[in-house]
Amino acid sequence: MNQVILQRPAMFRQGAPPRGVCCHGLVESVEIYTSGMRIRVLSILIFLSVWLPPAPAQETAKVKPATVAEARAFVNRVNAELEKLGTAASHAQWTAETNITEDTEATSALVNEQLTARTLAFITESHRFDHVKLPVDLRREIMLLQVNAPAAPKDPKLLAEESELAAQLTGMYGKGKFCVDTPLGKEPAPDAKCLGIDDISNIMAKSRDPEELKKLWVGWHAIGAPMKDKYARFMELQNIGAKELGYHDTGELWRAGYDMTPAEFSAEMDRAWAQLEPLYRELHTYVRARLIAKYGKAAERQDGMIPAELLGNMWAQEWGNIYDIVAPTDPKLSQFKPVDLEGALKQQIAERDPAAAPAFAPGADLSSDAGHLAKLAAGKDMVHYGENFFTSLGFSPLPHSFWLRSQFVHPRDSEVVCHASAWDIDAADDLRVKMCIEVNDDYFTTVHHELGHNFYQRAYNQQPHLFRGGANDGFHEAIGDSIALSITPAYLKTLGLAATEPPAEADIPLQLRTALDKVAFLPFALALDKWRWQVFSGEIKPADYNTAWWALRKKYQGVVPPVERTEAEFDPGAKNHIPTNVPYARYFLARVYQFQFYKAMCDASGYKGPLNRCSFYGSKAAGEKLKQMLEAGQSQPWQQTLKEMTGTDHLDAQPMLDYFAPLYAWLKEQNKTTP
Repeated sequence: MNQVILQRPAMFRQGAPPRGVCCHGLVESVEIYTSGMRIRVLSILIFLSVWLPPAPAQETAKVKPATVAEARAFVNRVNAELEKLGTAASHAQWTAETNITEDTEATSALVNEQLTARTLAFITESHRFDHVKLPVDLRREIMLLQVNAPAAPKDPKLLAEESELAAQLTGMYGKGKFCVDTPLGKEPAPDAKCLGIDDISNIMAKSRDPEELKKLWVGWHAIGAPMKDKYARFMELQNIGAKELGYHDTGELWRAGYDMTPAEFSAEMDRAWAQLEPLYRELHTYVRARLIAKYGKAAERQDGMIPAELLGNMWAQEWGNIYDIVAPTDPKLSQFKPVDLEGALKQQIAERDPAAAPAFAPGADLSSDAGHLAKLAAGKDMVHYGENFFTSLGFSPLPHSFWLRSQFVHPRDSEVVCHASAWDIDAADDLRVKMCIEVNDDYFTTVHHELGHNFYQRAYNQQPHLFRGGANDGFHEAIGDSIALSITPAYLKTLGLAATEPPAEADIPLQLRTALDKVAFLPFALALDKWRWQVFSGEIKPADYNTAWWALRKKYQGVVPPVERTEAEFDPGAKNHIPTNVPYARYFLARVYQFQFYKAMCDASGYKGPLNRCSFYGSKAAGEKLKQMLEAGQSQPWQQTLKEMTGTDHLDAQPMLDYFAPLYAWLKEQNKTTP
């Protein structure tokens, strides 16, 4: 499953408060969440702001002391202007990502640059109130304005350069292709067969040919090399901005937006990983043994690593696509097969929606007018499944404009960034998703995830502009995922997508399938941002980008590339969140938070039984609990919001461990016989 990203302009995608899934660190006006990637586009504030230190004492001494009334008037003005500016930035960014051209990239960069200049002025002015005793809500709004400043240089020329690089890197990823029969580094012929990341991902999910998988892996990763120099300069410019804000580097700035110190945040991440690493190691050992049994020498390595291309996903971040290879072989368990959700979805959509039915006809030409319209209809039907879950909890349906303005499938006449994302264009009700939907299991989950961003965005839209964001960026990512945990066999049976609900004995196969995505993802998320934090700090130099990338992937994930990699490549650039500058720690947080939220909503629904079998679909009590958390936005520290929702005020992996406890015991038993 792709990560969903809450989108906002690339140069401003940083830490805490910014946009939702995709980026953090701004004031949030434009929230865009991108699949799998999820991000809250902290509208302008964060991505556009760079605060300046207070004026020297000799100057401020002449200024009349500021008052609470003046601070209130200032914040009201900031909220109003940033909301307006944020809407303009959102429109520009939406256009740039749904129609990638040099013109749309340039326009987006220019709008962001202009917004930054205005935000700088607000942030400078805000320091007039640093020593005024203010009401709690007012002090928090000013704090968020200042703390969520983007890592952007104050020098206009450097700022313009950073804006341009951000737009270019996003465009380079979005236009990336692997041309199958074209030698790497050569221009493809006009009639060459070129594949985008969605097409490649579909093949990798199903192919069991090691050579084909290797070729696809190498071909896609080639898109990173041309980005390397631009990326290195982009990192340098961001660090200039972070230092001007008083931080050691941009990584420290990103980690400062969590209502705790950067050091405390890093420790929180490491503590949660220490809780979960034993479960991951057992899963890794089991999967490696099964891959060796399937592929032989192509999978077996003396160092105990797993070749990344064999895990069913371009980045080896989620392994659910290889369930058929690693499924239990014990007849008592193997009799329980996962629901053929893709087949059930296609059958049900075709039966219920005549407009979509042609998309599933054998040999259908989906590039034709009729075929494209059928695919679009099927994409919308997929989104309706997710919408119906939220309305069953008591939420209002999505607005009519959502269905008119969203991108549900890849358009035939333009290059787009297909990475799924959720957008709040006007910080009111212009909600959208940007996806290239296929009717399959992964997108069924992704739809639920992306809509979690949209319903979160709408829930807090009555807050002042500076409070319109997730409690922290991990919350924004976790909402839809906690809903997706409710996609149980019981839920699928309720929808008519499964004929029966399997017995308790089927829990191990079901948990294994879930863990291949939920648990396998954790070390990838950790390694990605640890790499980036070390790039920002200078510990990793541009000359060592690729070497350090794979050292961390080996350390945390236990995976290796299919072929030898050198510094001529830039493999991090082949992952959307690197060139688009989306912080990734949020996804690690979300993997843990989602189980905390899920348990809280299961408890609220009155469910009694094994946690992994709970679905709170249709529970108005669970919906009310969720709604209260969403409506708070960023108006209070996330610890307080989390405690009101779950009863605990910290990141806690225990609900996740409780969920997978039966599987953990089973894996340890299976691995006793593994060499």
